[in-house]
Amino acid sequence: MKTKFCIYRKMRESGSKRLSSTVVILLMGCLVAVLVAGCGGESGEAGAAEDKIQATTTTTMITDLVRQIGGDRVEVTGLMGPGVDPHLYRASQGDVSALREADVVFYNGLFLEGQMEDILEKTGEQKPTVQVTEAIPEKDLLESPQYEGQFDPHVWFDATLWETTVDPVVEQLSELDPDGASEFEQRGEEYKQQVDELHSFVEEEISSIPEEQRVLVTAHDAFNYFGHQYGMEVRGLQGISTESEAGSRDVQELADFLAENEIKAIFVESSVPPETIEAVQDAAQDKGWELEIGGELYSDAGGDEGTEAETYTGMFRENVETITGALK
Repeated sequence: MKTKFCIYRKMRESGSKRLSSTVVILLMGCLVAVLVAGCGGESGEAGAAEDKIQATTTTTMITDLVRQIGGDRVEVTGLMGPGVDPHLYRASQGDVSALREADVVFYNGLFLEGQMEDILEKTGEQKPTVQVTEAIPEKDLLESPQYEGQFDPHVWFDATLWETTVDPVVEQLSELDPDGASEFEQRGEEYKQQVDELHSFVEEEISSIPEEQRVLVTAHDAFNYFGHQYGMEVRGLQGISTESEAGSRDVQELADFLAENEIKAIFVESSVPPETIEAVQDAAQDKGWELEIGGELYSDAGGDEGTEAETYTGMFRENVETITGALK
């Protein structure tokens, strides 16, 4: 730059107005080129990010589903992290922003995200808002014993039902990004294969538990689809939603059942405080039955980022290994 200013000074001294004017123009052109080049890298990076579909999801299972299918063509923002109870979850201001800025929103439905129903409905008036469970035939849904006219939302614990959530995601992403349609379809088929393998794994593992011990007792009724598909009796201290509270009578009745049937273990859940299950354990002990806490199960949310349980299939596998390890 110092050299350019020296040239300019010499030209002024020579009195060559024409040459001076020409060089000024050249210098201005160089300056513009430098500025454009300097900004070009940043805008290119921003453009690459903007080229991706911006998807916002609710639960960890759906976040994993969309990431697996979307790959590098989709940027996924999950609202609910590990250990979060979707039944009680209320959207924060940051969540509202994530929903507003998204190109598409994916959620479970069936009143799982009960406290977010209104905001999801309003979001659906402005952009694609997809209920991933919409493709499940109504005949395959379990009725909620707690809420008349509603269905149990915990469909992910039947792998054959969760597989049906793939197609609505593939279809919506393909509509937003037609160039990526074949990739979404391929990744969707790969995900279905993972779920098929998971289903076979669960069947084999559960069959190793003695039939009289195939009783799964947890904090709330999150595992009814699991029991229905894989042949286990399931009992939850609370109802379908953790909004309901268990009373002392519920605790005593469950403790009676466990003692009478000599069930070895019960389980806490990652998204539900353990106190209620610990109360059942104490009540059973008062009746002379030593009952173990068989471990912690992932129910309404997956595991920590970076662990195998962060994914849907990894979370499910760890659950089954915990259950079989305690009840065999």
